Amino acid sequence: MKEKLQDERIDYNIGALNLEEVDADPLKQFSDWYAEYEKASPKDPNAFVLSTVDSDAQPHARVLLLKGVDQGGFEFYTNYNSDKGQDLANNPKASMCFFWPALERQIRIEGEVQKLSEAESTDYFKSRPHGSQVGAWVSPQSQEIESREFLENRAQEYMDKYPNEVPKPEHWGGYRLMPQKIEFWQGRSSRLHDRILYQLEDGAWKIGRLAP
Repeated sequence: MKEKLQDERIDYNIGALNLEEVDADPLKQFSDWYAEYEKASPKDPNAFVLSTVDSDAQPHARVLLLKGVDQGGFEFYTNYNSDKGQDLANNPKASMCFFWPALERQIRIEGEVQKLSEAESTDYFKSRPHGSQVGAWVSPQSQEIESREFLENRAQEYMDKYPNEVPKPEHWGGYRLMPQKIEFWQGRSSRLHDRILYQLEDGAWKIGRLAP
């Protein structure tokens, strides 16, 4: 397998990223790239890897779905009692990474994370499908369970309990990552990729090019 992996390589040559052409606002640049990728690959364009660090300084990464870009930040939702929720309670800093292979692009975002208001979380919860609302009650996220049947039995229990309107659990809600750094990466030939970094300094975005 090692030899096979060593032979796996792609020469990126779809596009280029020039410092003179990017938007002064990284959230606008993100929105533009997102719209392009949404057209090129409609399957989960909002999927990203969220990385957090626990109290022992052990990093953890998992795939989530972005649910909004608002008030200068990037929004996602989860169970506050999950591993990621516990990590963020101990260390409210995180990174996000989007990889869009159809356009040979990557976006890395680093910053501080804050909880959304109860009203914001409730508004989003009400927009979810009924099954997803029930699922927020069913799963003791990140805890060990004895079987799949445990989940199925709890799902039926809460379906019976909430056949129509489902209240938002107190342990479930949203976060907003407020970026301090955003890097836009465009694959280029011979691994000489384009990397444009936005860095927040004294309330303003400084833009520069990084070596690949």
